[in-house]
This record gives sequence, structure tokens and C-alpha cells, in this order.
Amino acid sequence: MENLPFKLANPDLFRPEGFVHGQWKTASSGERFDVEDPGTGECILSCTDFGRSDVDAVVQSSAEAFETFRKENPRSRGRKLLEWDRLIRENRDDIALVLTYESGKPLAEAQGELDYALGFTWWFAGEAERIRGNISTPSLPSRRVMVIKQPIGVCVTLVPWNFPIAMILRKVAAALAAGCTVVAKPSPETPLTCLILANLAVQAGFAPGVFNVVTTSLAHTPEVAEALCKHPLTKKVSFTGSTPIGSLIARHCSEGLKKVTLELGGNCPFVVFNDCNQQQAADELLKLKWRHAGQACVTANRVYVQSGIYEEFLERIAAGTKQLRLGHGTRADTTIGPLTTSRSVTKTQSHVDDAVAHGGKVVVGGQRGQGGGFFYEPTIIRDANSSMLLSKEETFGPILAVFPFDTEDEAVRLANDTSMGLASYFFTKDIDRTWRLMENLEAGMIGLNTGNSSAAESPFGGMKLSGYGKESGKDVAVEEYLVSKTCTLTVEGQF
Repeated sequence: MENLPFKLANPDLFRPEGFVHGQWKTASSGERFDVEDPGTGECILSCTDFGRSDVDAVVQSSAEAFETFRKENPRSRGRKLLEWDRLIRENRDDIALVLTYESGKPLAEAQGELDYALGFTWWFAGEAERIRGNISTPSLPSRRVMVIKQPIGVCVTLVPWNFPIAMILRKVAAALAAGCTVVAKPSPETPLTCLILANLAVQAGFAPGVFNVVTTSLAHTPEVAEALCKHPLTKKVSFTGSTPIGSLIARHCSEGLKKVTLELGGNCPFVVFNDCNQQQAADELLKLKWRHAGQACVTANRVYVQSGIYEEFLERIAAGTKQLRLGHGTRADTTIGPLTTSRSVTKTQSHVDDAVAHGGKVVVGGQRGQGGGFFYEPTIIRDANSSMLLSKEETFGPILAVFPFDTEDEAVRLANDTSMGLASYFFTKDIDRTWRLMENLEAGMIGLNTGNSSAAESPFGGMKLSGYGKESGKDVAVEEYLVSKTCTLTVEGQF
């Protein structure tokens, strides 16, 4: 810890180990893996590398803690969530700095992710006391039917590297509000912030074992994830990541009939009509597209612009993109950081090359960035078409591809021409069109004249191959961590 490239005000926030039953733990094998700074490509530190053989003890710890935690008063759980929220806010600057070094995102974006993520701890602290069953009068006389809600048990959360704090707090806060215990497996690229959050949860009053963290290398991730999903004491799995891996997780969970929530990839359309407020649409698009260098499942992957404003709108977004400053996330003038992994740079370049080969023209960018980190210039490609890889796959990189269209029906057809259905966005001032598009676009979340539709109070989730189940929002998110019991009472005589 002495050789870290950054200094924390609170050096006791984390250790590069697993966090099990309130203690820092090393893997039984003694193996470790490197955590890299995407801005330099250099190792920050090495972290303990848990393997399949370590999983049972971790899940057993969570199962032991569940037997007590499941009976804890909801108000007590809510108070601990609020204290957790307070401690995270208290250490906001340190946590954001660690996030910048492990993910690459600019410090302002890291702070923004924390502010967004803290909405979940605050929201679910209130939801803990609002879990309700019901009682009803059935058709048969002298009988009442009651439904009670109880926590499902040990839950596993498998989270990605692009928003490691937000994904942890969205999943874990809901589980804790419900009375479940959690084993989290962060991505190998971003394990440090998850360790901080687990440590602060214990300081907030959650008992050892209520929130455990398993850190793994990329090599050991498949076996550890499988072991967590298939463990007989695991009752629920929540996964955020790609559609192919989500399908694999679903297969793992099917063997034990585990409840599962899948928040998977997106190929999100962003549709701009002639009658929109162009500056509003451009501003929203640039914020949405360039956040974390395009590495968001809800980012605009395909931008459709109606032919009447195509050239003018293209000029607006090109001018805005040229103002971006590529650099290390800790630099004050950086407005777009590196990609989090070197393989993402390779994929981004392949999508640019393929687009050019299929008739696209690079308007801005199109090259790898300078320096030792995982940099790629923010890139705009005009004259995009459906034959390109970037129209078929989730790019997850800093490419803004602009497609022309003529009619509303054509725009809907193109927007829906994907196996995924996470989010869609459109910009228009026509109220009739707005209602038609809400009905006709195939996505779990739709932004109407906005590029930001995610918040703690809003259900988050997709349709089609973008997964199933909802996170955040009123009732639905906590419901994912509950089981319902139907209790039927028959009494003698009449009521």
C-alpha cells in the first residue's frame, strides 16, 4: 500500500485482499493479480486472487449471517443503510480518486458516479420499511388469505467495471433493505472501490458476513462465478454485463432454480427528428455518448438523424466533440479519459476500420490516443449504415455513428432492428409522435427529449436480449430479493 500512485486522506479504507466476515482475507492459493491504471497501463497494486476452492467458505459466512440478519427489524436495516450512506459521503473524495485510478474515468465523472450511486443507499433505506404483504377475503366463507414477504437468502452480485460503485450500491442496497446477505464479485479491473464499500458497511453497523467481497483475476473469474451461482446456499443472483455472459449465468442458475436478474448489453438508438430542439438534442447526446468514453450499456450506440437536419446536426456534434480533452483522469483539463481495458481499444479500432470499409466517413477522431494508457480519440462516423459492425454490436467505446433516415416509420424500424432492448432515446416536439414512439420503440427504458433516464426512483432494466428483472424503483427492485408465502386461515363459525 506504501507504493500507491495516489495518497488517501483515510489510508484504512481498503486492503488489496478479499473481504470476508468483516476481515481482510487472502486466497488459499496465495495467488495475486495486478490492478492496472488505464491512464498509464501500469500496475497500481496486486490484489488477492480467489479461486473455486475459496467460494464455499465465503458463502457459508453469508449463510450464517443471514440467519440473524433476516430477523432484524426493518427500521434497524434502514438506519444502517443511512449510516452507510453517510460514511460513503464522508469519504467521497478518496473513493472517487480510487475509482479514477482503477477505471480511468475523469475525476469529475468519478465524483458524479458517486453522487448518482448514493441515490440508491438513500432510496433503499426508506424502502426497507415499506415492504408489505397483504390480507384478502376469498370466495369461501370463514377463510382469510394472507401473503407475507420474506428475504430470499444469500444473494450473489456479479458487477462490471464500467460503473463499479453504482452497480454495487444499486444491487446491494436493495438486498440489504430486503434482509438478504450478499456476496459480491467485482470485476478484476475494478475491485478496490467494492472493497471500500464493504469495509464501510461493517463500520456502518452491518454484521460480519452480511456483505462479503470475493476478488478474482480475469483467469479465475469464470470458475468463481460458476461456483457462486451453483452453490446450494445461494438463492438469488444479480448480474450486469454482456448478453453472452448473461446467458451463461442463466444456465448456471437454472441447475439449482436460482432466482436471477440479468441487466445485459444494449445497442441503444438515439433518434433525432427534424422538429426537435437541435441544441438540446446535441447537448444531451454529447453528455450521454462521451461519458466514460462511451463505456455504458445505456449509451447511444446508433444515432439516427432525420434527413432535413442531418448536415446541420452533424456539424453541431462535431464541434462539441472537438472541444473534448483526452487525458489521464486526474488531470484538471481532462474531459474524456482512457478506455478501461486494452482489449476495448482493439475492439474500438476494429469497429472504426469496419465502418470505413463499409462506406462510413470519419468526421472527428479515428485514431488511438497518445501515451502509455488505453486511449482512443472520441470518434464520429457519418453515413453509417446497417451493414456495419457498430450497428449490430454494442461498441462500448468512444464511437458516435450517425445514420440518416427520412420517415418516422423508417426510424422505428431501424431503431428496433436489434436483438437488444435496453434503452431508446428520441427528440421531437410533436406530442402525437411522442405517444406513438413510447408505444412502438422496443426498449425497457425510453428517454423522451432526454439522454438521462436512470435514477434510484426509476425501474432500471431491459427487454429482448438485454435481460429481465428490474433494479431500482418503487417496490420492484426490493421485490427481486423477496419470496412470498401464501397463508390460508379457516376459522370455526362466521366472522
